[in-house]
Amino acid sequence: MKKINDDDIKVYTQIKQGTKWLEKYANTVPIFACILGFTETALIKGISTAGATPESRCFTAVADAEFLVNGVQSDPTFPLPPLNVGVSPVFITRAVVERFNLPTYVFNAGLMRSPSVANIDLGGNFAKCISTGEALSLQTVKHLYQQGLAWGEQLASQAQSSYIILSECVVAGTTTALAVLTALGIQAQDKVNSSHPICNHQQKWSVVDRGLQKASLTSGISRLDADPLSIIAAVGDPMQIVVAGMAISASEKVGVMLAGGTQMLAVFALIKALQKKYALSIPLENIIVGTTRWVAEDQTGDTITLANLIGNISLCSTQLNFSRSQYLNLQKYEQGFVKEGVGAGGAAIAAHLLGVKNSELLTLIELIVSRFHLVTNP
Repeated sequence: MKKINDDDIKVYTQIKQGTKWLEKYANTVPIFACILGFTETALIKGISTAGATPESRCFTAVADAEFLVNGVQSDPTFPLPPLNVGVSPVFITRAVVERFNLPTYVFNAGLMRSPSVANIDLGGNFAKCISTGEALSLQTVKHLYQQGLAWGEQLASQAQSSYIILSECVVAGTTTALAVLTALGIQAQDKVNSSHPICNHQQKWSVVDRGLQKASLTSGISRLDADPLSIIAAVGDPMQIVVAGMAISASEKVGVMLAGGTQMLAVFALIKALQKKYALSIPLENIIVGTTRWVAEDQTGDTITLANLIGNISLCSTQLNFSRSQYLNLQKYEQGFVKEGVGAGGAAIAAHLLGVKNSELLTLIELIVSRFHLVTNP
């Protein structure tokens, strides 16, 4: 087995388990899946920086999906929405997908608009704002869960002896993650991350608390008794239940990397809750969470403590560093902007496992950025 270089990948929790997983899947080409979803929570002013305005955030997922699949284009159907600071993390992911020609699947779990690229429509719906306490219908959640289980099995059969990267694009997804974690009885308040340089914990909690109260999920007893599917229906988003289903079925045959930060920790907590509620046999050791250093070491959140509170999950990150980048918008990541999304951390870890060092990966990413600038600023 290949030894993992700490300069490229760092394991923060369940170190022995995580290192074993990484060594097992070194030098293998994964399947990359991106599950898109939308929650009207994203329309709240200031809740996210993944789009400079609430209106532009309606297009973030479809624009990122188009860039993920097609790369730089002169006339995209959905241009990447402008950010106040930084660039979309899809630049990181696209660099890896392009370098290794990763098999890539886009899933529509519930969007306001259909993606412009080939995608698998799971027949879901976008979620209402979690402050309503009625984000999705229970029927939709159950349907998406079954879709996730079915597709996880199908992807696993294609992965064979490799692994699957399950990524997401859901604007305001860290807020829905906070809601789901809290409803599952995990003390996640002030521990989640965000695309802001300093996490907007108070704003997130205000929205979450309203939703939990309306859904009668505020008392300890009601939380512990609640069906995890009902929790997603009350205060979740469509991506969460799909990825949980995919990971549950796929992990029986292959390795699964949940590519993301707070959002994927919430998905793992959901998986554990489903395991307990329905007495499922899930090889949790086959599942790992892979993110970026900007998330794992975010001083305005507490990702590592959150992972430990959830329990039995190995959290690892790419040690990718943009401080020496020639592009100011990439340097902004080092100031806490953007941090993660579209499986950026997981894609970078996959590149490291295939022998790409941090310096080489930065060069690959900058090549994508330079092509983008040539097209948008001729």
